[in-house]
Amino acid sequence: MTRHIAIICTGGTIACTADDTGALVPTVSGHQLVDAAVPALDDDALDDDVRFRILDTLQLDSSSIGLAELDTLLAAIAEQAADPSIAAVVVTHGTDSMEESAFATALLVRGAPVVFTGAQRAFDHPATDGPRNLAGAINRAVELADARADAGSSAATAVEVHFAGKNLPGHSVHKRHTAELAAFASHAHDADCTNAYSAKFPAPVQLPKLDGYFVPIIAGYPGATAELVDYAVEHHADGLVIEALGSGNMSADLGPAVVRALERGVPVVVATRVPQGAVALAYGGGGGGATLAEHGAVSARTVHPGQARLALISALATGTAVETVFQLFD
Repeated sequence: MTRHIAIICTGGTIACTADDTGALVPTVSGHQLVDAAVPALDDDALDDDVRFRILDTLQLDSSSIGLAELDTLLAAIAEQAADPSIAAVVVTHGTDSMEESAFATALLVRGAPVVFTGAQRAFDHPATDGPRNLAGAINRAVELADARADAGSSAATAVEVHFAGKNLPGHSVHKRHTAELAAFASHAHDADCTNAYSAKFPAPVQLPKLDGYFVPIIAGYPGATAELVDYAVEHHADGLVIEALGSGNMSADLGPAVVRALERGVPVVVATRVPQGAVALAYGGGGGGATLAEHGAVSARTVHPGQARLALISALATGTAVETVFQLFD
């Protein structure tokens, strides 16, 4: 049985080569990436007559993927995932912001399964990990396509990150190391690859546009003061994410600034800088999570700050209550 797999390429280390100064720049095309990965494909995938639709959608370091570029990427993924001739989508992406792009895809895109991958070593590195990761992502995409075919097209859209042999859920993945080949881990309580969240999120009539929303992330470090929150509110922030301490606490100076923001109608999501565990909003006091919750602050649950920002923007862009979005992660 022939399976058509869309390969959406966006640049990143997997597509980088060293220039004359030794700096890494994305130069490698999608066709070159796939050609390098084909020798590492499973025999089953080759025997099943896989065909590729390759799209060079972006050519960027993923640190340069802002909301406008993310809108472009999501539109490309959504178009391919909705195409009945496409069995699955694979996205090659830089590792710096892969967790944000995978999360937004899991939250908003419907249709065929989507697998993100990338590399820690450049395309021209003598021990590059890119072809192996891409081959693994294609193999996984074929598996997910078969599972969806068995379950029916109404099944939840699976969005995963395949990296260093691991399959991780797109809604709860983060980069855990700057250099190790096993760069990614899941921060979900259950780190399997079921993806119920995208099925539960209220499906928008059309893919929302995320660009144009001003939602900064403000660190609630020990002793953090109020100026950055007040500045963001005065400059018409659409919402705020606080990267709080512990289970959702911040200083007695920052807490009242958050309350002022809430009183002015600015939605605030409280995340945590702690890698594992949920935001509980349980403590009292001026910067305690329970105090902030009383004034309307929303717990990010297990969603990391960068992903919480995208969840908040998605809520604003679709007119969904912020609490409703984050309840998906209870």
